[in-house]
Amino acid sequence: MYGLARNLLFRLPPEQAHGVSLRGLDMAHRLGLLKLVVDQVAPLPVEVMGLKFPNPVGLAAGLDKDADHVDALGALGFGFVEVGTVTPQPQPGNPQPRLFRLPEHQAIINRMGFNNQGLDHLLGQVDRMRYQGVLGINVGKNKATPDDEAELDYRKGIAAVYSRANYITVNVSSPNTPGLRDLQFGDALKRLLAAIKDEQTLQQQEQGRYVPIAVKIAPDMDDDGVRFVAQALREAGMDGVIATNTTIERQAVAGHALAAETGGLSGAPVRAASLRVIEGLYAELGESLPIIGVGGITDGAAAAEKIRAGAKLVQIYTGFIYRGPALIGECVEAIRALGSR
Repeated sequence: MYGLARNLLFRLPPEQAHGVSLRGLDMAHRLGLLKLVVDQVAPLPVEVMGLKFPNPVGLAAGLDKDADHVDALGALGFGFVEVGTVTPQPQPGNPQPRLFRLPEHQAIINRMGFNNQGLDHLLGQVDRMRYQGVLGINVGKNKATPDDEAELDYRKGIAAVYSRANYITVNVSSPNTPGLRDLQFGDALKRLLAAIKDEQTLQQQEQGRYVPIAVKIAPDMDDDGVRFVAQALREAGMDGVIATNTTIERQAVAGHALAAETGGLSGAPVRAASLRVIEGLYAELGESLPIIGVGGITDGAAAAEKIRAGAKLVQIYTGFIYRGPALIGECVEAIRALGSR
């Protein structure tokens, strides 16, 4: 059934299809139809970052930037849902077209540019949702905020969502906000992590609860870069790392008519790069800091591969667009099978 729906949706421009599909999902949920057409996902509980997840397969940030569709998405069987990236102030993102499908590669190129309606809108949506599962909120900086003031935007985001989130993700790895990825390296990363930890401590003291914070990193760094990031995250006292965001590399889709489009490439082509980063992180961190694996999960085998490499949880996005809700259960069962070997 999803294959038929996808074929129809793929006749529309990608961004329009995205909106249509999410509105349709909302309607199906309100009418009670989702439980009739979506297979139930058998529990596979796991505890990570002090949180209990019903299963280790989550939805990555980016699909529901403004938390407008959490109830419907949460009803599909995800073990957790991450919304955002949200910035302190609303921003339109980059000019359209900014989203491109590469079906031959089960891939997408996007240069959305953190388009979102801002913190106030997202918080209002979270307050109205009925979803009772694990909710992650992904925060970023506004495009107009200078890099040397980036920590102020991250502090604003953390402070605003702290009371609503089960965990918070700090996004320093989108390729679509100029200069953002520079925050992943050297003294800039260390200063940012110190500010993030300080804000987390302040909010914990004020609100009387501890909300874990994970940092989302890019796949486009060499082995030395991966080791540096791992050490910096551990020294700063972060609670987790999400590996990885989209890639700016195009070797895997070289020759495709859309390969020259700027933006981040996601889907099957980023599978190997994401896995390499996860392996490098785990070699450095071991069990001291949990890894959430994302990138190129288009089937159960890819999800299990990331768990074997050291990830404790996985997230899907592009694979979900190409495969639909069936991918969630397939990934859960592939991970479950690892425990029976």
